Amino acid sequence: MPTPPRERRPALAALAALLVLAGALGATVLVLRAGDRVEAVRITERVPAGERIPESAMESVLVADDSAVNYVPWGQRSQVADDLRSVTDLVPGTVLVGEMLTGEASLPQDEVLVGVSLQPGQYPSGLEAGDAVAAYWVGDDEAPDSGSDSGSGSGDEGSGDEGSESAPPPIGDDVIADRATVAAVHGGDGVGGNSALPVTLRVGADAAAALTRAASNGEVSLVIVAPPGE
Repeated sequence: MPTPPRERRPALAALAALLVLAGALGATVLVLRAGDRVEAVRITERVPAGERIPESAMESVLVADDSAVNYVPWGQRSQVADDLRSVTDLVPGTVLVGEMLTGEASLPQDEVLVGVSLQPGQYPSGLEAGDAVAAYWVGDDEAPDSGSDSGSGSGDEGSGDEGSESAPPPIGDDVIADRATVAAVHGGDGVGGNSALPVTLRVGADAAAALTRAASNGEVSLVIVAPPGE
């Protein structure tokens, strides 16, 4: 018995051709879009303002190329780590742009860095660089008035007594600094333990003397507070 001729289906052939064309067009668009993206730097851990950004805190990310945005190229990460500092607090997920960096190493004139050594119970668990904190005096004696060593008091209050050596800082309600930033946590990650935790704080210059005096006696405790603007 003769085999019947196969029926041609031009519509199916045309549809197949269209699908092939669509796939090729989609691949071309993807290639073109990839060509419009650049490799930039994204921050992976918190970096306080004024601090260097270690390479370990950077990762590569592809972003849309935009001449209006000054992205820091991934290829410049070593220069960023070696020569530049952040001018603002950087949080994980931040894509780095040039305006966030500076070559100046100095702090603002009204801020200083103060080192404190904290015993267990004087800092919250998980304390890390970039945290906004308040510093409290936790000495045993009543906090006196603040006066400098040059003495503004009257002559009948002991002028040369040893009380000025260990006098606690000038405090209202035991608050030394109601706003400070943890610049660095040294020798640990703030998770607690049985040994002292050295911490560097960035505070206003007006709180430096009181904080330093309390820190020298081990009478400082930190609490985490909401960052500015929150």
